[in-house]
Amino acid sequence: MKNTRLMQRQLAGLCALFALSSSAALAQTPPLEVTASFSILGDLVRQVGGDKVRVRTLVGPDEDAHAFQPRPSDARDIGASALVVVNGLGFDDWMTRLARSGGYKGDVVVASKGVKTLEMDGHGHDHAHDHKHGHAADPHAWQDVGNAQQYVANITAALVAADPANAETYRHNAERYDGELKALDAEIRSAFAALPAERRKVVSSHDAFAYFGEAYGIRFLSPVGVSNNAEPTAKGVARLIGQLKKEKIPAVFIENVADPRLIERIRAESGTRVGGTLYSDALSASAGPAPDYLSMMRSNFRTLHDVLVAE
Repeated sequence: MKNTRLMQRQLAGLCALFALSSSAALAQTPPLEVTASFSILGDLVRQVGGDKVRVRTLVGPDEDAHAFQPRPSDARDIGASALVVVNGLGFDDWMTRLARSGGYKGDVVVASKGVKTLEMDGHGHDHAHDHKHGHAADPHAWQDVGNAQQYVANITAALVAADPANAETYRHNAERYDGELKALDAEIRSAFAALPAERRKVVSSHDAFAYFGEAYGIRFLSPVGVSNNAEPTAKGVARLIGQLKKEKIPAVFIENVADPRLIERIRAESGTRVGGTLYSDALSASAGPAPDYLSMMRSNFRTLHDVLVAE
C-alpha cells in the first residue's frame, strides 16, 4: 500500500514537472518575425500580432517611403523573416524585389488587397507606380479608416496562416482593434458632416489625402502629386494660390514627411495661414502626436477640424 502511494506521488510529481517544462517551452517560443515596408503598416501588424510577433519596418517614423534607399543589410534581414507585408498599389514595389533578392521564399502579403481604390491621373506624377498612359491607383488607401479595417482583415488572415498555433490570439486582437477603428471612423464622419460643404477645403503638401477627402467630405488641393519628390510647376503653384484667394480656403497644412518651404511660400503669397501638421505617409516618433495609426488619424482629424470650425 505504501509503495502504491509512493508511486502515485512520484507519478504526480513527474506529471507536474512535465507540465512545467511544457509551459516553459511554450513561453520560450520566439515571436514570429514580420517585416513591414513602412511605419503605418508596421503598427497595424503590431496591433493584430501583439506579443506574438516581432515587427521590423524598413521606413520608420517621420521618414518618406517615396525617397527610401534600401541597404544591402535590409535584403538580408527581410530574407530571414517569416512574413513580409507590403501596402501594394505601387507604393512599395521595391519591398517585394528586396525580399526576393534577400532569399525570402514565402508569400508577400498585400495589406490593401480588396480595398476600393481611387484612380489618379498619371500626368505630372513621378511616383513609381504611375504609368505613361492612362490612370493608376492612388496608393494612400490607409487614409480612410474604413480601408484600414480591410488592411487588418488581410493581416489577420496572413498571421493565422503563418502561425496557426496563435490564431485565437490574432483573431481576438483583430476583433478588439476593429471595434476601435469603427468607432473612430464614425466619430470623424459625424464631426465633418456637421460642417457646411463650402468650408471643407484645405491645401496639403502633396496629393496624399484623396481617400480621407472621399470618405469624410473634405476637398484637398496640393501643389504636387502623390510623391514628395515631384517638382511643382510655377504655373501650377500660381494657379493654386489664385484658387486659395478666390475660394477663401482657410488654411494650408504641412506634412511630417514633406519639406515645408513650398507650403510656406504658398501661405505667404496667398495670405492664408498654416493650419498645422498632417501625417500622410508615416507615423510620428513615439513622443509625437501620431505614434500609432489610431493616434495618427485622430491627430489629422482634429488638426483639420479645429481649423475648419474656427473659420
